[in-house]
Amino acid sequence: MSLQIVGFAIIILAALLVIGKLIRLKIPILQKLFLPTSLIGGFLALLLGPEVLGRLTTDGFLDAGFFTEDIVEVWTGLPELLINIVFACLFIGFVLPKPKKMWKIGGPQIALGYTISWAQYAAGILLALTVLTPLFGLSPAAGALIEISFVGGHGTAAGLQSTFEELGFSEGYDLAIGLATAGILSGVVIGMIMVNWAARKGKSQTLHHPDEISFEQQTGIINKEHRESAGTKTTSPLSIEPFAFHLGLIGISIFIGYVLLEAFIWLEAATYGSALDIYLFEYVPLFPFAMIGGIIVQIFLSRFDHHELVDRDTINTIQGVALDFLIISAMASLSLQVIGANIIPFILLAVVGIALNIFLFLYLGPRMIPSYWFERGIGDFGQSTGVAATGIMLMRIVDPENKSPALNAFGYKQILFEPMVGGGLVTAASVPFIIQFGAIPVLIAVILLTTAFWLLGTLYFGKMKEFD
Repeated sequence: MSLQIVGFAIIILAALLVIGKLIRLKIPILQKLFLPTSLIGGFLALLLGPEVLGRLTTDGFLDAGFFTEDIVEVWTGLPELLINIVFACLFIGFVLPKPKKMWKIGGPQIALGYTISWAQYAAGILLALTVLTPLFGLSPAAGALIEISFVGGHGTAAGLQSTFEELGFSEGYDLAIGLATAGILSGVVIGMIMVNWAARKGKSQTLHHPDEISFEQQTGIINKEHRESAGTKTTSPLSIEPFAFHLGLIGISIFIGYVLLEAFIWLEAATYGSALDIYLFEYVPLFPFAMIGGIIVQIFLSRFDHHELVDRDTINTIQGVALDFLIISAMASLSLQVIGANIIPFILLAVVGIALNIFLFLYLGPRMIPSYWFERGIGDFGQSTGVAATGIMLMRIVDPENKSPALNAFGYKQILFEPMVGGGLVTAASVPFIIQFGAIPVLIAVILLTTAFWLLGTLYFGKMKEFD
């Protein structure tokens, strides 16, 4: 496959993103639902590709839809690459707060987020043991799909593609991508329903009526007087373009992650791997280690970067671009045939995941978060159904003037949350763990963890006084 085809495949994705934005501007219901443009563009690519249009034609005409098989093949491989960029960006340029402040403000979010994640594993594994495996023949690893897809999102699901294949659960990839789509849709749609409910019922302290949601928020178009720069130039273009410099830092982070992962694979093989015939790291994808690489780069910069060359807004822009292209390419290459063949397990996983998220948010939110429970908890609900961006969007809708500590608390939460679940090390290793050690020991472990964080949130953080 030539580089020209790769480049053209990316160009088509960019064009589909623009078309998706235009569609969102022209259809009011999409604005009211706050559907991400990448999701709209992804649905468009799916409809015009081999899974829909291609199957409606006969005699080999338009087998790949309006695209070519090579272009669809490029799209299939893009998410697994782009997720490394997304995770490498998480902590570069992020100034770490003092531990005491992070624990006090972000602690309730940490407890709620972990409770939801562990509960998703527990519910998923129970479902797999009682229904999915005995009745439908799915791998017990299907029990990890709710957390992988709902908290991890499209990127995590895509990053685990090779893991699914190597462990004999190849259908897990398409199921995970489909569930991630269902997760984002439910997060946005149900999230907006709950925002409206909270505004009308007085559950929100910052949004008092749904009509307060601005034109900018609904359309996604920022008025001229409110526009801000997407980044600040920290280096002179005469020496190096600032954007290229930041891309370089991300590349270094991914490379460090690659070296770390290879070192762990070698160490495992040289020690307990060959002795006990247990291999985990060879099935763990690169992206959680790319995140660790980003943390190492940030620690180095915090100590030696006296010129403050890193601009967090630029890093956020690069991460956002990678995430948009990741979602649209994952949607464009989704296999509806695999989902169709497993439609009942897919529906069961989606319904259980969505119902669990709604219950835990509405029940535990006011019991774990001592003030502004809705403004803060809605961020955890959004993240638990898709990606952190969904949670941030919902928080900004309900608290556009940042009157509550929601955004700060959510940011502090990520420091102790993302390295482990939601695409972190535990998420990446969950499928190999279930395959290697069995579903029942993992189920016992996640039930204990769910209980521990439930008690931490309700008995400790829920009893705290109002924030300073």
